[in-house]
Amino acid sequence: MIIGRGVRTILCLAALMVMAQVINSVTANSLLSHGLIPRTFSGLQGIVFSPFLHGSVRHLLSNLLPFVVLSWLVATEGLQRYVRVSLLIGLLAGLMVWVVGRPVIHVGASGLIFGLWAYLLARAWYQRSLVSLGVALVTLIGYSGLVWGFVPSPGVSIESHLCGALAGIVVAWLMHSRRLSEKNAA
Repeated sequence: MIIGRGVRTILCLAALMVMAQVINSVTANSLLSHGLIPRTFSGLQGIVFSPFLHGSVRHLLSNLLPFVVLSWLVATEGLQRYVRVSLLIGLLAGLMVWVVGRPVIHVGASGLIFGLWAYLLARAWYQRSLVSLGVALVTLIGYSGLVWGFVPSPGVSIESHLCGALAGIVVAWLMHSRRLSEKNAA
């Protein structure tokens, strides 16, 4: 069975999350110190590392399926687009959390997940195609429960959720708004 490069890339990223959790579990959560700590110099490393780190196996498991599915939906645009979208969302959301987040360690892929989710929804607005609208509807229906992630809850980084969603909208605008303005000009 041939697996596309996009799917392979997504599964490799998911495997990195699993490996990080295994190491974290056997080392008494020692990797969590590499999470995102707002407004600290050492916390900047968390912009890169925090999506791969999780506070528990349960936390990881709750993030894996949405990460893989939403990543795959974005990767249907091509591997290069997926990489660009994911990197931009991760960096932008991470920087925003670093600026506005509570002074605690923020870990987990949920910022990226909320970013991919919002990107897919916003992309439909900018592309205005039946395919992107169909993907947005599947995304909205399949992951409508994500809206509960915007409700504050103890031990949950609502900042990551909000900043991730905002980053996803911004990235969709950056990547697709030119097409909309070109269509309107014609």
